[in-house]
Amino acid sequence: MTAKPIRVALDAMGGDFAPLNEIQGAIAAAKIVSRYTPLEIIFIGKEKEIRSALAQFDTSELHYSIVNADETVTMDDEPSAVIKRKRNSSLFRGIELHADGYADAFVSAGNTGAVMATATLILGRIKGVNRPTIGTFFPTTQKGRPALILDAGANIESKPRHLYEFAVMGSAYVTQIFGVENPRVGLLNIGEERVKGTEAVVQAYELLENGPLNFIGNIEGRDILHGVADIVVCDGFTGNILLKFAESIMSMLKAKLRAYAGQSFLHKTAIGLAAIPLKAVFKELDYQEYGGIPLLGVNGAVIIGHGKSTPKALQNMILSAVETVRKDVNGTIGRAFVAASSSSEQSKN
Repeated sequence: MTAKPIRVALDAMGGDFAPLNEIQGAIAAAKIVSRYTPLEIIFIGKEKEIRSALAQFDTSELHYSIVNADETVTMDDEPSAVIKRKRNSSLFRGIELHADGYADAFVSAGNTGAVMATATLILGRIKGVNRPTIGTFFPTTQKGRPALILDAGANIESKPRHLYEFAVMGSAYVTQIFGVENPRVGLLNIGEERVKGTEAVVQAYELLENGPLNFIGNIEGRDILHGVADIVVCDGFTGNILLKFAESIMSMLKAKLRAYAGQSFLHKTAIGLAAIPLKAVFKELDYQEYGGIPLLGVNGAVIIGHGKSTPKALQNMILSAVETVRKDVNGTIGRAFVAASSSSEQSKN
């Protein structure tokens, strides 16, 4: 009996290099996913452009369909404007297909705010979630265990309860996707003492301490890359600054190495000898390796990518969407909130 295919709705017009990068990413992902489960890509966007791009590649291993959507959401569009005036856009139609059950997941390298707002409105929130969140991954010194930062920009201001919810969702995600049992949760702060930080952070500490998660207390910025915690909880203002800063590190290091190599033949030779380990380090720092970032807390599997996403990044975004569906991340998050609620009630009695 043939397994039912996982259907991923792909915003074919979302990225800066759409639809070429989207199509190349889908073809690459299909070659990987087809080894263990059937996959169907639903390209959503301007049909003529999509078909023209598809004609440039070998699509023999790609099972796909196309849904025409004449409007395109730009990076300058306000999220509310997309919901009100661009309902025939690839972004809106893709999330709508997911909500209606025609797709199991939605992937977009388009306008992050518009994806979040539209997904929250159309898909709704998982019971127990007040604020959906987006996460980002940081490499750590612990091999194979990146740190998940929540929130990475969805919620600029967060109440104590929201920070607690981020931790619950992050724990469920890391357990299901990375197979980490009882993942460590750290609350990002300016010091380890429980009384440090803003009022919201101090109150969040108390909620996390009394909850069912593996809360290890406050951690500082220097702890993140050392892998002290599997999930790092913070408000979206702080998390987005961390994300943007991290994105600049690799380009800065490459520029420094080029400058060093240019100083002399000896320096150039030294860099050449270190090429293999440097390549391995840069690979871990490359956002493409993690693809996109998950939108957690909505009733659906939504992966959001950078506007400049390469085919490799889009491939990994699709792979992430497939794993989110296969490993029932949303079901796990829902059950986690039920367990958290039960734990809270027991602690009151």
